[in-house]
Amino acid sequence: MNCKITRNAAKKIKEELAKEENKGLLLKVVITHHHGDHVHYGLDLAKPTDKDTVVSTDKEIDVILDPNEPFLDGVKIDYLYFPEEGFIITNPSKGDHGHQH
Repeated sequence: MNCKITRNAAKKIKEELAKEENKGLLLKVVITHHHGDHVHYGLDLAKPTDKDTVVSTDKEIDVILDPNEPFLDGVKIDYLYFPEEGFIITNPSKGDHGHQH
């Protein structure tokens, strides 16, 4: 499984992970809604369970993914400042162009 994080998103994620209350937690990509041929994604901070896969990224951030969820393989996390500030999670390998969170 793999996950890509853009530079903007990595900066924001590292800020969150550095907070005292988030010590020991990792970034987790979750699916919030299934719509047949596409899904909506969300982000959480969590501790991995034995059912999770922890994927390393080139931004030195480990990401928790559910290995039984094919829509999570190849997910991309971006962070935009315009037109609204927020994370955008897509999966280009599944033809999903995402929704802003």
